[in-house]
Parts: sequence; structure tokens; C-alpha cells
Amino acid sequence: MKTFASLQLKKLARLVVSPGLEPAMQASRIQKFQRDIVLPVKALLILTLVYFFYFSNWIDKPSSNREVALETTFGFFLVYILATIAIGSIFIFVRRLPLNVLQWTIFIMGLFDGLLFAALTLITGGFDAIVYWVFLALIIHNAISIPLATTQIVLNLLLCFFYLVSGLIETTISDWDEVKLALDAGTRHALEFGRSENPTEPFILRVIVLLLMTVCCYGLQALFEKQRRAEEEAEEFAFRQGQLHAAGRLAAEIAHQIKNPLSIINNVSFSLQRALNGAGAAHDQIQIIRDEVERADRIITELMGYAQLAEGTVEKLSVTEELERAIAQVFPLSAKYEIEIKRDYMPALSPLLMQRNHLSEILVNILQNAREAMNGRGLLHITAEHGPDFSVVVSIADSGPGIPKDKLERIFEAYFSTKEKGTGLGLAIVRHNVEIYDGKVSVESELGKGTRFTLRFPAKTLMKLTA
Repeated sequence: MKTFASLQLKKLARLVVSPGLEPAMQASRIQKFQRDIVLPVKALLILTLVYFFYFSNWIDKPSSNREVALETTFGFFLVYILATIAIGSIFIFVRRLPLNVLQWTIFIMGLFDGLLFAALTLITGGFDAIVYWVFLALIIHNAISIPLATTQIVLNLLLCFFYLVSGLIETTISDWDEVKLALDAGTRHALEFGRSENPTEPFILRVIVLLLMTVCCYGLQALFEKQRRAEEEAEEFAFRQGQLHAAGRLAAEIAHQIKNPLSIINNVSFSLQRALNGAGAAHDQIQIIRDEVERADRIITELMGYAQLAEGTVEKLSVTEELERAIAQVFPLSAKYEIEIKRDYMPALSPLLMQRNHLSEILVNILQNAREAMNGRGLLHITAEHGPDFSVVVSIADSGPGIPKDKLERIFEAYFSTKEKGTGLGLAIVRHNVEIYDGKVSVESELGKGTRFTLRFPAKTLMKLTA
């Protein structure tokens, strides 16, 4: 029962969590939204509040608790103006902000917004004030500006809390009628527009609406992001499948064009060898030609065999799931290898659009090399994280003896092997399968300190081409 409940919670989490845009695109979109839409709206709001605070004769001097609250709000409003100017200057003059800096800046400004409108709620009628509707707008603004789930939900819950506290404080102030008399008629009419005629209207309903808006805004954002991601992935699927088919047809044509001359050379050599009818230097030289032709033909056949470019289909693959599948294949529990495997996977990694057999060959070959290098005993450290330019970076480090520097540069060459019984094709396959997806593979090694292979896979080829 507990296992079933945990599975359901995981499914719910996957449904709710928005994949989001890539960091650079998120930052650009959010900064443009803040600069072109939010800042002009805030400028208009500040001018409106300046008029009400300083030119409409709200109150002459503080003589009650509510008037003290009003004066405190005046002081905080000045701080709010300065904070808005400072943050607005950042959005206007700093063209490219890192995503984490941008989101924390918006979070801090969101707290200032919530505190300001909580103060306005306090001095304009509490739970019945028209300012309540601004809190709904702030929640929508935060949903657009902060796609990160935890930060967005925390900020919106704080807004709900600010509204609730300001309303509760307002109910404790007993001299509201005295303050109303001190307000001029025009200002009072502006503030009381939309107030409920029924003073017993339950405030709980309004708080519930704010909470529901918080949940619904994030839910809609998650759905929109998932739809956008699905459309991008469909384009990426088609693009990569077309790439592989085109490469496969080209490779098949090249192999065909090479194999035909090799067959002719082999046949002519065989005829010459028969014509000589016996041993001798010429006979031996022709035999060398035939052997090398057969070797070249075998190399082409093997290379075409492991490429399989035109076969299979591109799939949406989870890096962590494929890593675990490869680990289970190379290190089966029944074998009882004395190898400690340390995993360090970043959550919410972008999926890879590849053929499963290509990715499997890459991971299995590297893991097998690590196992053989450590002779079944040692430490294997596997990491998976996001890299720059829409990439996923996988690192596999072993505690084996390492690779000599003079051999390190050649280990990706076909038929080159540092093992006595190695074929020399394993790492050639790795490099080939990585590069056909515009990826890169690199190796670092030091004698006595082990070897580290680093794989970089682009998660978004189309976005790189159009950036």
C-alpha cells in the first residue's frame, strides 16, 4: 500500500512539475516581460499612489492607530519607490542576467509588492478593500515571471499570508470611523469603490480564492510548458531521424562505391595469381594485395555493421534510466563484482532524442572498459548534469591504473587497443555514436589515478542551429 501511494505521488509530481525553457531562453523571456510590461505598469501605479499619498490630503496628522499605520505606509512607499528604481535599472541597463540572479531579483521585488499592497489593504478597509484584486494580479504575474516551482509557490503563498495578516490587523483597529472623517471625499470614494455592502462577508472565501489562484496559475503554466516542449520535441524527432537516414544512405553509397573497386581488384589479383601457376616473389606480392583487399573489405563491413544509421527510430530517452540499464547489464548482481558505484545525477535532466541502441552501445562500452581496467574491484563514479548550450553531460570515472599519455590520444582510433585481447572497436564505436548526434567525447587519465570519460550530448540541436 505504501509503495502504491509513493508511486502515485511520483506520478503526480511528474504531472505538475513544469520542464521549463532552457536557462538562456527563460532569462531572456522573463527580462523582456519585466522591462516591457511590468515596469511601465509599476511606474503608473507609483504615480497614482504618489497622488493619493501626497496630494489628496488623506490626513493632516496622526491621531489614531490607523493614522499611524497610514504614516508607516508612507515611509515604506518611499522605500518601495527606491527598490523599484534600482531593480528597474538592472532590467533596463543590464541586458543579459543569469537566470538564478534574475529569479531571485524578481522574488525580492515580489516580496516588496506583497508588503506594499498588504499595507494598502490595511489602510483601505481590510478584507473588504478593492486592493484584494491586485493580489490576484500579483499571483498571475509571479506565475509568468518565476517558472521555478518552489520559488513561485512560496512567493504566492507569502502573498496570501500578507493579505490575511493585513486583514486581521485591520479588524483590531477600532477607530475606523474617525479616520474616514479625516479623509477627503474624493479619496474616500476612490478607496471604497467595490467595497462589500455586507460587512459580514466571510474573508475565508477570499483567502481560498487566492490559494486556488496560486495552484491554478502554476498548473496552467506547467501544462503550457509541457505542450511547448512536446511541440519542440516533435520537431527535434523529425530533424534527427532525417539526419540519421541521410547519413545512413550516404554511408551505404560510399561503402558500395568502395566495395565494388575492391571486389574488382581482388578478382584480378586472383586471376594473376592463377596465371603465375606457382610460388615466387610475384605470387607472394599478389597474395599480400589480396590479403589487404580482404582486410579493407572487412573493415568497411564492420564499420557499416555498428553504424546502423538508417535503422531504428529516434526515441525520447531518460539519461538516468539508460545509465541504470547499462549498469545492470555490465555489473549484474549475480556476478558480485567488488566495485562501489557512486551515482550523482542532477534532477530533471533534459531527455535525449537518440536511438536507444546507439546510447546503449556508448554507455556499455565505457562501463565495460572501466570494469576491465579495475579488474572487477574499485570505485566507479558516474555523474549526469546539465551543460552549456542545451547539453547533457555524463561523466564516468574509474579508479583503475590509468592510461599512458602516449596511448591516450589514440584510444578512439579503430583497431587500436591497450588490451591484449581487445578488438579496438569499442571506443571507436563510442566516438562514432556520440558524434553522429553532434556530441563530443573526451578522456582524462593519469597513471595510478584512474580514467574519466566525459560525454556531451546536445538536448536541442534545432535550437543550436537557429540561435
